[in-house]
Amino acid sequence: MSSHPDFLRPTDPFVRRHLGSDEPEVEAMLALVGCRTLEELVQRTVPASIRATRPLALGPGLEEHEYLVALRALAAENRVHKAFLGLGYHGTITPSVILRNVLENPGWYTQYTPYQAEISQGRLEALLNFQTVVADLCALPLANASLLDEATAAAEALTLCHRQLTGKRNVLFISELCHPQTIAVVRTRAEALGIELLVGDHARFDFSAGNVAGVLVQYPASDGRVFDYGTFVERAHASGTLVVVATDLLALTLLRAPGEFGADVAVGSTQRFGVPMGFGGPHAAFLAAQENFRRHIPGRLIGLSKDAAGEPALRMALQTREQHIRREKATSNICTAQALLAITASFYAVHHGPDGLSAIAARVHGLATVLQRGLAGLGCTFPREAFFDTLAPALPQPRGLPQPLSKEIVAKAHARGLLIRATGERSLCIALDETATRADVETLLVVFAEVLGQEAPGFESLLAGLVTSLPAPHARQSTFLTHPVFHRYKPEHELLRYIKRLEARDLSLTTSMIPLGSCTMKLNAAVEMRPITWPEFADLHPFAPAEDTRGYRELFARLERALAEITGFAGVSLQPNAGSQGEYAGLLVIRAYHRDRGDTGRDVCLIPVSAHGTNPASAVMAGMKVVAVACDERGNVDLADLEQKAAEHSARLAALMVTYPSTHGVFEERITDICLIVHRHGGQVYMDGANMNAQVGLCRPGDFGADVCHLNLHKTFCIPHGGGGPGMGPICVAAHLAPYLPGHPLVAVGGAKAIGPVSAAPWGSPLVLPISYGYIELMGGAGLTRATELAILHANYMARRLAPHFALLFSGERGTVAHEFILDLRPLEHSSGVTAEDVAKRLMDYGFHAPTLSFPVAGTLMLEPTESESKAELDRLCDALIAIRAEIRAVEQGRLDRADNPLKNAPHTASEVVATHWPHPYPREQAAFPAPWTRQHKFWPSVKRIDNGFGDRNLVCTCPPLEAYAEPVSARFQPEPALPRAR
Repeated sequence: MSSHPDFLRPTDPFVRRHLGSDEPEVEAMLALVGCRTLEELVQRTVPASIRATRPLALGPGLEEHEYLVALRALAAENRVHKAFLGLGYHGTITPSVILRNVLENPGWYTQYTPYQAEISQGRLEALLNFQTVVADLCALPLANASLLDEATAAAEALTLCHRQLTGKRNVLFISELCHPQTIAVVRTRAEALGIELLVGDHARFDFSAGNVAGVLVQYPASDGRVFDYGTFVERAHASGTLVVVATDLLALTLLRAPGEFGADVAVGSTQRFGVPMGFGGPHAAFLAAQENFRRHIPGRLIGLSKDAAGEPALRMALQTREQHIRREKATSNICTAQALLAITASFYAVHHGPDGLSAIAARVHGLATVLQRGLAGLGCTFPREAFFDTLAPALPQPRGLPQPLSKEIVAKAHARGLLIRATGERSLCIALDETATRADVETLLVVFAEVLGQEAPGFESLLAGLVTSLPAPHARQSTFLTHPVFHRYKPEHELLRYIKRLEARDLSLTTSMIPLGSCTMKLNAAVEMRPITWPEFADLHPFAPAEDTRGYRELFARLERALAEITGFAGVSLQPNAGSQGEYAGLLVIRAYHRDRGDTGRDVCLIPVSAHGTNPASAVMAGMKVVAVACDERGNVDLADLEQKAAEHSARLAALMVTYPSTHGVFEERITDICLIVHRHGGQVYMDGANMNAQVGLCRPGDFGADVCHLNLHKTFCIPHGGGGPGMGPICVAAHLAPYLPGHPLVAVGGAKAIGPVSAAPWGSPLVLPISYGYIELMGGAGLTRATELAILHANYMARRLAPHFALLFSGERGTVAHEFILDLRPLEHSSGVTAEDVAKRLMDYGFHAPTLSFPVAGTLMLEPTESESKAELDRLCDALIAIRAEIRAVEQGRLDRADNPLKNAPHTASEVVATHWPHPYPREQAAFPAPWTRQHKFWPSVKRIDNGFGDRNLVCTCPPLEAYAEPVSARFQPEPALPRAR
């Protein structure tokens, strides 16, 4: 018994806030499940052969205030300076109305990917605005709804060119003036795919061989120069080569657009549209393309369609090209993109409008022009080409200084709070941005003057006769952002109301639980989210000096140690900035390991048929050939089929990708045998960490045979889904794979035999890593284990409550499920005509997001309640599903019409319910208020069921100009007519 008095115990432990159920509720749920204790449930669920033999060595959990004090001290180790380093990252000013109401608002960051479009209309409209911004500024007709970062977007674009030309040309070319991290990421991608990559001078490149699929140029170049690429594009096209332009959207408000000089694809980052640098991410990249790329463009496309009432409605378009449908034939492996950051950038564009964006760009260019004039007066010389915001001054000859002039200037600027970079002993690069001021320019001029032994010119004197307009042919002549949405919301009240209107059209975790199987939509605690807008974390450039980033680096080291302890592995890379990137990186590490040992022929990847579509898509990206492995009737990997396939491909076996617990929601008893079979044939075991929420503290993949796994930090470790991103997918590896962890061309990370980088920034998306770090620190080892136990209990409790009403598709050998379970609705379709999709849409009327629909088995629902939901919320969802089952029974018995019933017509909108005419045989009350809680708080879907096929046949992926409106816009879209009425 403790000798400490009660008043010395924690008064508000975080664990109690994160976990949804208290002891009496746990006891009640255990009673229904048929277990006396959580330990007994764990023994029934997790195979004894893999259970951890000791508790997690992570220390006790912290209270919120205690944690924040400690984190403040860690943040103070980061020193924030104005960073004029360029390389694709720039200081920006996030408008306060957007910072507070979007980035810091759980109504925006706790949503899921908008697969259920009827309850995602607000976010979809914001993403349509994003696509319009990109398409307009690039002068290309089609843009996607974001990619992970500029470097991976460039890699996607070049492989898109390779695919567009059906692989008949196997060479790619990159200008040496692209950002170095972009070149490195593309090289990683090309090498894995067996594509030859050439890097050189674009002006001298010879296309005569006729074997180049695509080329990439930077506009403006990494050193700031603005080239007229018109002739280069003509030469490329004449040889049958496609052209990709990596560009800067802010620059394009002043510069001629890539589409106007013939580019086929444009890529880049929207980071400087109000998204903090965050030491490298997350940021929303973009990809815009010509119309003929529509069926192959990677990532998500938001498009216009119509709902069942003929009203305009948005949804994700052309989904049949995506990885969850096409698997190894998908256009990319991207699952999580950067929706939250794309939304932030889109509101930034709405906030400023075209005039405001042009004014910002003109100011940045004007200050750069003044600085160039002043430095020229000090004897510096510059390239003859035009520039936008980035200068590359060459210094006069040194005068006996003890170190190169450039380093002296960099050091003096650093001491005055400004970061610039040396590119040689006598050359530098200075990239101004939205945060730059007259005082900054004056400081830089003083620094240069001091080192060069001259007197700094006065700012006013430099303004006399100054010409800031860009010369022909570079100046933009075309208009952009002409749609009313970019002109209407100038007063903050109006923008605030627009943001809130869109927010109200989306169901998020602020409304109800989101029970998506495999997606782990748990609490994203406010205390975990607070640091993402602290300047010490938000305002650091990814290539800032190491001495300025000690706090971040210490946080990374602690997080890596914690993840290694949780998984049982020896090495960790935080670089992959999405789960799909983790898969890709892990497979590349395996590939490098085999090749280093001389096993260059190992290129077969075994993947169970139940795997998520990113698995086969990632394997193909890593240069592997996919061989499917069957599953048995219980949802487990078919060991006989695995043994046969492993033996058949023994000489070429590179890896097995396995999800554990399985995608079917059970702990496979023979996971150790699975690993042994693969190892016996020389392969490595890649474990997909999507279901790690059932393992933390109970078992460790490194202990039971896996060689590498990725972790979805946006699932198990509390980074929010953001409505479709950000995500993080770090990989953990066994000791023999640690030497191959990803490196980076600009920062020393990775192993001694590192593969190339898989993301633009050395640590992926560092700004969101404090969220996962905070979760682990606040929970402690015991709290994390308790969370896993409750996740398993909640799933089993719900499965037991629903079992009398729905068929449970899979369970473990002792009758339990893991942290998720699957309801089989296929028999109900036969008896009533009601489909799983009907049930998913009807749940919206009850105020719930649907579970995962038709994955991994068509006609099913997969539910994952997580540990953060209360028993009351679990019961509320169970009550909704049981009530829906009663409605289905009424259809079966003929008491409800088979074609005209609440399920077939779901969801029901407010305008439909209050309309004068009600054509259905069931009452309005049953349609709108099917459960008691819907009278207390009703979430109204803003559209009825959407016709996806119509939208794909009539693809509209930007806000159309006003002349495109064929008839009046629905009143629901007033006063922001961003969408036409579908015809």
